[in-house]
Amino acid sequence: MLTRLMSFFCLLMASYFVYQNRYRVMNILLGNTILRRLAVSSLMGMPGFRRRMFQSVFSGPNDWQ
Repeated sequence: MLTRLMSFFCLLMASYFVYQNRYRVMNILLGNTILRRLAVSSLMGMPGFRRRMFQSVFSGPNDWQ
């Protein structure tokens, strides 16, 4: 029981640390070419994200108001 409680506490503290430094962690992870390529390919595999990305990138000049 005590080891399970300690494991939960350590997981909670690690989650808090990652949340507090989330932008630094993202910069470190996305600085790696393989991880960046994996992240982009997985995001582009989501139809809703892909549609919105293409709409914002390839929109015409009249769509910007």
